Amino acid sequence: MTKNVSAQAISLSRRKLLQASGIAAGGLLLATALPFSRRSYAEQYVNKGPEDAPLDTPTALGAFLRIGHDGQITLISPKIEMGQGVQTGFAMMVAEELNVTLDQVRVQEAPPDEKLYGDKLLGFQATGGSSSTRSNWQPLREAAAAARVMLIQAAANQWKVSPDECRAENGKIIGPGNRELAYGALVDAAAKLPVPENVPLKKPEDYKVIGQPLRRLDTPGKVDGSAKFTIDLHVPGMKIATVSACPVVGGTLASVDDRHARAVPGVRDVVKLENAVAVIGDHMWAALKGLKALEIQWDLGPNAGIDSAQIERALHAAFDREGAIAAEVGDINKAIAGASSKIEAEYEMPFLAHATLEPMTCVAQVREDACELWVGTQVPVMAQQAAAKATGLPPEKIIVNNQLIGGGFGRRLEADFIGQAAAIAKQVDYPIKLVWTREEDTAHDLYRPHYIDRFSAGLDANGMPVGWSHTIVGASVMARFAPAAVPPNGLDADAVEVSNKPVYSLPNLRVRYVPEAPKAILNSWWRGVGPLHGAYVMESFIDELAYAAKQDPVDYRMKLLGEHPRAQAVLKLAAEKANWSQKLPAGHGRGIAVQEVFGSYLATVVEMQVDAQNGIHITRLICIADCGEVTNPTSVHSQLEGGTLFGLSAALYNEITVKNGHVEQSNFHDYRQLRMSDAPPVETHIIPSHEIPGGIGEAGTAMIAPALVNALYAATGKRLRRLPVVRAGYHVA
Repeated sequence: MTKNVSAQAISLSRRKLLQASGIAAGGLLLATALPFSRRSYAEQYVNKGPEDAPLDTPTALGAFLRIGHDGQITLISPKIEMGQGVQTGFAMMVAEELNVTLDQVRVQEAPPDEKLYGDKLLGFQATGGSSSTRSNWQPLREAAAAARVMLIQAAANQWKVSPDECRAENGKIIGPGNRELAYGALVDAAAKLPVPENVPLKKPEDYKVIGQPLRRLDTPGKVDGSAKFTIDLHVPGMKIATVSACPVVGGTLASVDDRHARAVPGVRDVVKLENAVAVIGDHMWAALKGLKALEIQWDLGPNAGIDSAQIERALHAAFDREGAIAAEVGDINKAIAGASSKIEAEYEMPFLAHATLEPMTCVAQVREDACELWVGTQVPVMAQQAAAKATGLPPEKIIVNNQLIGGGFGRRLEADFIGQAAAIAKQVDYPIKLVWTREEDTAHDLYRPHYIDRFSAGLDANGMPVGWSHTIVGASVMARFAPAAVPPNGLDADAVEVSNKPVYSLPNLRVRYVPEAPKAILNSWWRGVGPLHGAYVMESFIDELAYAAKQDPVDYRMKLLGEHPRAQAVLKLAAEKANWSQKLPAGHGRGIAVQEVFGSYLATVVEMQVDAQNGIHITRLICIADCGEVTNPTSVHSQLEGGTLFGLSAALYNEITVKNGHVEQSNFHDYRQLRMSDAPPVETHIIPSHEIPGGIGEAGTAMIAPALVNALYAATGKRLRRLPVVRAGYHVA
């Protein structure tokens, strides 16, 4: 039962909010909201209403840019840090336009607020889809530039000079005669000025911060251990919970005998949910021993007999359905019928688990009129909604304290574990930290869909495509995640990404999508999302066409990329860095892939040797990127390397299978990850560009699988059309 306790810090007054957030001591004195946003909550609360009136919501601390009396610059980041370096990039943008150094900018996570912090590309408040820099590159710089202009104007007014005679430099405004005023001394006056519009931004040739290879702000804490992830947190009075859920989707808890569990020293409570049982202990060991001592009976439900073979048969049968047309150009039937030759192929990608280093973890405390969460989430508003549903409280009474994320990869775009933590916490009178075991995390993930793709291409006498037919079958993540965003014909834009707008010149094409949701398994986003799937099948089939035409795979692609010079540029540089024209010995091969993904252009080359025992040794791995204007080259190189190795791990080893409704894999012994001894060095090269920034966090992940299988074909003459590679009998030597 929930204990009736006072709301304590929940019903904050305006005065208490000002004190708690440091505003009264010189915190928020200048708030510049992003141009597409409404006024910030913080601005409303500071400037309207009596000081001691209750706040409308306990999470209303929002603004984008704060400059205090002490000169401290604080950026409220609309994106969470999960290893991609985005908050450092944001701080660099702000530092650039405010003419300060990076160490003068502090970053805080934004609270849940869809209207204020919603991503323009994604359509809601989330960190994902390699959208962070693309969405915020312009507005964050505009906000900082507007603040700079206001500070200059405030100083000019005080000195009674023209703003043209003043400049901003290193946290100060410098005027005629080298007079100086620190930003902190000007914020009161600046806050009273109107926010200017259409402020000119710095030109690339004037950058002092943007484009520099700076150390990330989150690195020191992660190196010395001071950085806290959810799994590290301790809230006063907190107990540790771990859980066992029904192993079959759709199943429920029939009964549980918890007598032996309650007898374990340190076990505090056993909490029953509709489809799970949680054991709460003074520490994790007690909770784990208690969980093992439970005697659970499950009602496995209608999916208990499902296995992988049945799921695959359903996918193949779906090709007979009409589906939805994702793209159609020219007359595909006529083009293929009149072609000199015809090539057909079918590709298959398996279910994948996210396998984040930090398993699903959430700290939750439910009080009489509020619930507080400490959790690393990519979707703070959805976290709020999940806890509201579990507790019966309105969303505005759910406080979300977002944390550093120990691996997201799309898994923390879901809030299932957050709702579960809130439901457990509702039944006890103390805060709990729910920690899923690795086995629970693997068995109850939401997996990357299993896709099957069929191609048919007609080639002319020179081996070039004159007709291109592509049918995609697989689950629609959008239909489950955001059904209102899916049109009546069922077309999932993510499932057909890359495929529906190919980077190659294909005069006649048809791309068709048939949604087929699997039974006994739930699907969600996985790092690389649509381009991960689209790039693999597109680049594999293009490679097949090149060999069928007896043409070099680089030359063949170059001819088809005539309308995309940026794609040609990364392809050309990749070939140069790989010494593509140099002949390799027998048993060696090079494979290449090039695509536009997440607004960036990438080319990846894999060079390998395959021995007589099917042992693969990757000798070189090269990644070339044109991602437009680069904020921090250090982060771009890191993301290209990390994303490529992440995708390589999946392409080599990973597959989730189902037997009797259960996921068969349980831990890293049977869902293997790339080990340090397996990981080849990744050579990364960035093409200088002043184009609008593209995404990079998932781009490398999307490109490695096709380059890998194309290299395998070049080395062995065997075309692999189904991942992972180990399924075909290969292993890393």
